[in-house]
Amino acid sequence: MSDEAVPSRAERAFADHGSFEALDDGRYEAVTTPFDGTVVVFDAGDGEIGFDVEVRVPMLDAVAADEVAPVVEEGWYETFERRMEDLGGVTAAEHNLDPAVETVDSEAVVTVGFTDLNERRGVDDAAAVVDYVEGTFVQGMIPGYDYVDPAASLLERAQGTGKSA
Repeated sequence: MSDEAVPSRAERAFADHGSFEALDDGRYEAVTTPFDGTVVVFDAGDGEIGFDVEVRVPMLDAVAADEVAPVVEEGWYETFERRMEDLGGVTAAEHNLDPAVETVDSEAVVTVGFTDLNERRGVDDAAAVVDYVEGTFVQGMIPGYDYVDPAASLLERAQGTGKSA
């Protein structure tokens, strides 16, 4: 990451996007998801802008009303981790993404970084990463469990969207 300030063109792109709010020092928070999604933006040199995206989602046991067996939680996490390998398919640019997924306390943390010459496409791609992680989380929710928020409201919203489609 460069020590240089966030390029003003990137600041404008984030301000115009609507999916993010500025925090501080080149950090932006995703406001379209109940999960913690942040993007750190930096001057990557040669006219490129760097985007480091991190999205934190709860582990299944953290949002299930009842206890989830460890073997079920492990299977859920392994599937979630494998699905993150397809993350590059949601971006407009060919970024050759190599996402990392790890568990931290009761969360699965997805991190990925990329650079782009086009600041607006980069912001769009950062938003697409956040949306993909959220959608993958919802798709991976296992039937038969009662969930608490934020999972319960996400599942309800997804079911409502499915019925109206």
